[in-house]
Amino acid sequence: MTEASRLSVGDAAPDFALHDDTDNEVSLSALLKEGEKVIVYFYPAAMTPGCTKQACDFTDSLDALQAAGYTVVGVSKDKPAKLAKFRERDGLTITLLSDPELAAHKAYGAYGEKKLYGKVVEGVIRSTFVVGADGKVEVAQYNVKATGHVAKLRRDLGLATA
Repeated sequence: MTEASRLSVGDAAPDFALHDDTDNEVSLSALLKEGEKVIVYFYPAAMTPGCTKQACDFTDSLDALQAAGYTVVGVSKDKPAKLAKFRERDGLTITLLSDPELAAHKAYGAYGEKKLYGKVVEGVIRSTFVVGADGKVEVAQYNVKATGHVAKLRRDLGLATA
């Protein structure tokens, strides 16, 4: 197991082209062409308690984030069909992307060694990035907590919490 190479503020954000829960391809470069800043967050698995809480928090904050010029995409290794069930079950309105080969996870340093219940394991590192319209990383946060993370991110971005 190796330490994933992590991104820092100012780094060029790696582009990706992944399928969403309706099997449409979504790329970072296309989102940036729309002039939006993009919040890309990586989570371990759809429909688990922590990941559900985080996805619901992003969905609840989506209007405020969009009003401030942010698009939100959540990335997991789940297949599009499971993401569709996740969206339906929890009424999610954020874009959910499938990265079963973990290419985007690894490019962002969101897959690698982590501690789980005191043991070192290899897996998805819950991480959040804010990519500016120029394609540069403005925020890079690793090992974030599922609960309370969106409120903290909004504070970090200077956006009032609802």
